[in-house]
Amino acid sequence: MDLKQAFKASPGPDSWPQAFLLWLKGLGMGTADIIPGVSGGTIALITGIYGRLVAAINSFDTRLARRLWRRDWAGALAGVHLRFLLPLLLGIATAIVLASRLIHHLLANYAVEVWSLFFGLIAASVLVVGRKVGRLTPAVVVVGLVFTAVAFWLVGIIPVQTPSTPWFIFLCGAVAICAMILPGISGAFILVILGKYALMTGALKNPFDPGNLLLIVVFLAGALLGILAFAKLLNFLLTRFHDLTMAALTGFMLGAMRKVWPWKEVLETRVIGGKVLVVREANILPPRADADFWVAVGLMLLGLAVVIILDRVSRRSGSSGEADA
Repeated sequence: MDLKQAFKASPGPDSWPQAFLLWLKGLGMGTADIIPGVSGGTIALITGIYGRLVAAINSFDTRLARRLWRRDWAGALAGVHLRFLLPLLLGIATAIVLASRLIHHLLANYAVEVWSLFFGLIAASVLVVGRKVGRLTPAVVVVGLVFTAVAFWLVGIIPVQTPSTPWFIFLCGAVAICAMILPGISGAFILVILGKYALMTGALKNPFDPGNLLLIVVFLAGALLGILAFAKLLNFLLTRFHDLTMAALTGFMLGAMRKVWPWKEVLETRVIGGKVLVVREANILPPRADADFWVAVGLMLLGLAVVIILDRVSRRSGSSGEADA
């Protein structure tokens, strides 16, 4: 079997229309992944490819390593799900690059409004993920409360300006990518917590700038390591300790909402690279109930509605999503 036959033997779409449909699903996942609170994993579940996505990630295993070691190129190519992953990843990448420009502009000019929408999205995601917890045993409750407290404390001590050194960007990629395969948890939300959401959306706004390109490559290297290292662990935890894992995720999201409260007071700034950057801030109550306040509240409610609707569609499509597994 030559390489062309091996590629065709791997799981994936059998025609260009099917590949285009998979690209569109990737487009939806990528758009979701760039918005804190909306998970690409949720979109994968809604569109019926969640099981195939997990299987594709897990196809990069020790069997692949052994085939590569024996120089069995055809066997290695047939064993991994490249025909499935290529159009899907192309759709994700397309959406991330295009959506990043808009999100970066909105954050720079309409911060309160954008964070209000994100707050609503994440608040609804807490409800959605919390519903997936089964029995509320004492252990489940304790785990949820502990992770809520830890997340609340953690996002409070992380400064607005975290390091932008390669090792930290690599770490951000490794951690954020894990959210892609967890329905209800957004990789963008993880970047918000780590203080690198604005930096990465800004880099994706102009990806071919030399500095931005290096940033993206380091981030993607971390993401590659992260998804290969954690996919099996996450699958194990969700399979063996489902309720405890979902309780931990729910508590983590709930506590970390402290980070995305729209109204903040700047406590400390620094001039770095000729720019005035916020390094410390505190959450405050809305200044007054004016038109801007009601716009923010409306956007919160919109975020709540979007995630709740997505969850209802997801649950209706759950049987097809599980069938893919």
